[in-house]
Amino acid sequence: MNMIKVSSTSRTAAVAGAIAGVVREHHRAEVQAIGAGAVNQAMKALILATGYLRLDGIHVSCVPEFADVTIEDKVRTAIKLVVEPEPTPNGSEVSTVQPEAVEPGG
Repeated sequence: MNMIKVSSTSRTAAVAGAIAGVVREHHRAEVQAIGAGAVNQAMKALILATGYLRLDGIHVSCVPEFADVTIEDKVRTAIKLVVEPEPTPNGSEVSTVQPEAVEPGG
């Protein structure tokens, strides 16, 4: 699985499609962005990809991380987004929570 690298000029829809495709195929995607503009594009793409995957019944979670990246002999700090499907609960794990009754004044 390759890292999906996002720049400030990346097309959001294209990145979203790449994220969704990688999650469908490999059950995990890693997205890397350096700089505010790139992180902005990556987050917008992640939001779109979440919608695409939800239409297929795949619910994902994202864990952001820092990553040191060497570019032209300089170490830069990147934001890495790790996107994975959430485990699907089976019937025995699903529970219904009832709200507690609250008495007036207390």
